[in-house]
Amino acid sequence: MKALILAAGRGSRLNEMTDNQPKCMTDLGDKPLLHWQIESLKAAGATDITVVTGYLNEVIKEQGVPTLHNAHWATTNMVSSLLCSLNYIDQPTIVSYSDIVYAPDIVKKLTASKSHLAVAYDDQWLSLWRDRFDNPLDDAESLKIDTNGNLLEIGKKVGHLEEIEGQYLGLMQFTPQSMKWIDDVIVSKNLVVENMDMTSLLNHLIEAGHKLQGVKTSGNWCEIDTQSDLRVAETRLSNGQLDLTSDIELSL
Repeated sequence: MKALILAAGRGSRLNEMTDNQPKCMTDLGDKPLLHWQIESLKAAGATDITVVTGYLNEVIKEQGVPTLHNAHWATTNMVSSLLCSLNYIDQPTIVSYSDIVYAPDIVKKLTASKSHLAVAYDDQWLSLWRDRFDNPLDDAESLKIDTNGNLLEIGKKVGHLEEIEGQYLGLMQFTPQSMKWIDDVIVSKNLVVENMDMTSLLNHLIEAGHKLQGVKTSGNWCEIDTQSDLRVAETRLSNGQLDLTSDIELSL
């Protein structure tokens, strides 16, 4: 089982916490986010984990993990980091954002999918968003699922909570076939991908007729985008709302 962690960005909304290290090296509890991610991926069965680096890539290299480098990290977005890995994704591969933490069971649900592109979403997202934001709709985005469990729409702004069936985690599984879909849709639509976010790309794939399976989970993850998010994750980790338990003791 392969896994890819997209960790090229600085994470400027964490302010001074990323002055000397990439966002994924921010500590949650007793270890960096990157270590939490690797532990969960290994506990779910990943044996080949690579990190796409950018900002201060040498700090991640010092962790002893294989890396790919997005040399244009400062002027590109997640999609460009994903495209750096075209030759790496030669089998079903978990792709993870580097500013999230999640239980191993969520990864296992993704690996059980037979879809060429599976996308994890949280149907109990509102509790976390209410902890993170005074008004959840300031940040929450659309996610709609059809009767077969496939995505109809993702990542668009909405005006009512009732329009949201879940929130995207930033955790997916790609196959070589879905990477070909991406190449085809970029060419056919003449897309400019340098500053494209991942949910925009996923919407383009949906519009092109490809089936993206939604993989439902219920909590047990957090996104750390700001210092306030970090405090929320720390609280949830300490009170048991966030259980990242694995039987893997990671030594880097």
